[in-house]
Amino acid sequence: MPTLDWLNRAAAFTTAARVPYRLLDQVSVHTPAARENSDPVQAEQVEAADPSTSSGRTGITDNLLIQGDNLEALKALLPFYRGQVKCIFIDPPYNTKSAFEHYDDNLEHAQWLSMMLPRLQLLRELLREDGSIWVTIDDNEGHYLKVLMDEVFGRGNFLCGIAWEKRYSPPPDTKDFGYVHDQILVYRRSPSFQRNLMPTTDAQTDRYKNPDADPRGPWKAMDYTCRYSATERPNLNYAIRQPNTGAEIWPKPTRVWAMSREVHARNEAEGRIWWGASGTNNVPALKNFLTEVTQGMMPMSLWKHELAGHNQDGKKEALALFSDSPFSTPKPERLLSTLLQIATNPGDLVLDSFLGSGTTAAVAHKMGRRWIGIEMGEHAATHCLPRLQKVIDGEQGGISKAVNWQGGGGFRFMRLGDTVFDERGRIHPAVRFATLAAFVWQQETGSAFDSAAAQAGTPYLGTHYVFDSHLRTEDGGSEPILPIKKPQFACYLLFNGILGDKRPASGNVLTQAVLDALLALHATTPEPAAPLLVYGEACRLGEERLKQANVTFRHIPYDVKAR
Repeated sequence: MPTLDWLNRAAAFTTAARVPYRLLDQVSVHTPAARENSDPVQAEQVEAADPSTSSGRTGITDNLLIQGDNLEALKALLPFYRGQVKCIFIDPPYNTKSAFEHYDDNLEHAQWLSMMLPRLQLLRELLREDGSIWVTIDDNEGHYLKVLMDEVFGRGNFLCGIAWEKRYSPPPDTKDFGYVHDQILVYRRSPSFQRNLMPTTDAQTDRYKNPDADPRGPWKAMDYTCRYSATERPNLNYAIRQPNTGAEIWPKPTRVWAMSREVHARNEAEGRIWWGASGTNNVPALKNFLTEVTQGMMPMSLWKHELAGHNQDGKKEALALFSDSPFSTPKPERLLSTLLQIATNPGDLVLDSFLGSGTTAAVAHKMGRRWIGIEMGEHAATHCLPRLQKVIDGEQGGISKAVNWQGGGGFRFMRLGDTVFDERGRIHPAVRFATLAAFVWQQETGSAFDSAAAQAGTPYLGTHYVFDSHLRTEDGGSEPILPIKKPQFACYLLFNGILGDKRPASGNVLTQAVLDALLALHATTPEPAAPLLVYGEACRLGEERLKQANVTFRHIPYDVKAR
């Protein structure tokens, strides 16, 4: 597959791996002002490192507003949200050679590519297998970004390049071409992705008529031929009898019928063929009934402003919220609602790591999606935070009326904190059990830590399974059986006195007494015969005793990868 080459390309491919993990410090918790005290709830730093930690308030901890460099923030999220995000939308700097107040949008081409690559790599790791990523861009870097995303996500996972009509008319300084659209590049994580249909609009349903008073209701005439020639599809090149004139109708040499003889016979029997108002047309059409498409319409590659709004809508929405909006071209809420309608369902997790004015988070919240928004500038606190507070308070701008938004939910405001590991690999004193557990679990399994699968208050983090990927048959038959789920290991972490004894010689150290306690705990887990993988500060047992107990020991901090 062709790839891009640019200055510092090799270094760019290792940037994400070299970014240190950082703590996420919880600054405040936000709830509807009309329902609770409007003052944000200040959080204790003891749990701030773990963004998945519950605050005890329903619907709040699912949503995160993070202030900080998005590359470091994405790396900080990885242990907790790897493979959990259903949809990513980003609106990165377009590299238009113009200076923006809040973004450096004047990077050299090579710098821009080196900036985008590691972020795309981390975003891919955060996507669910059935997830998708949507990136807005223009022609300054759009074609290079397409090749770059082919390399990161796989060319076979490219879904569409959408043209979004962002302006009514060309800018006043237009010289050669009136540039009125942006691109939206859409990629899936894997073939597991399935898109939703779009709701039908009045303009679309108005195209359905019922000139022959068909009892099945309004219909639209569809082409009865397709673009293949008789040589390419000989089975679709056959004669059709015109029932009213008796004429033998053949398709044109450059086209064939769109359906087989058998399907055509069924269409005739069901009265689905239209020969014109007089019944004497020489070419048939297929009746496509409105009742059969009311579940939705296929998304198209051209998004007119009537469907997805335009930049002026976004500007008006921002000015209605803030009199001093710093964004010249904020995305309209209708654009994001269209996108999320196609790519997500209620309850799914949406991520925007170039949050800007906060539109993605606002729309996701109103549509019942969970969200994470990352913004590096001060306007994360001065603009995004108050906008999202207004959303949970029930503001009625943007898509609010269309989705009957009444307010509710909440979110947590976070900032990037200290590095989890220092330059020597030592663990930061602020790190707590749940945070290190997430790092250990991700390192060993390549997946996000699920605290629900662990046993709270114990060293048990969960059991990791592998699947037999080979479909086999029983007794030589032809019916496949399901892949077999096998336990690979059960993971345990001795850290921060999890066993209730913080003395160096006990709770965090694998001694015979601690091993006995772990084996007793292991007997209560779903897979008591699985091998044990134990992380601790030290081990006082010999190799033979560990082997006898089916235990593999990992040393903290040396066996915990800092990157």
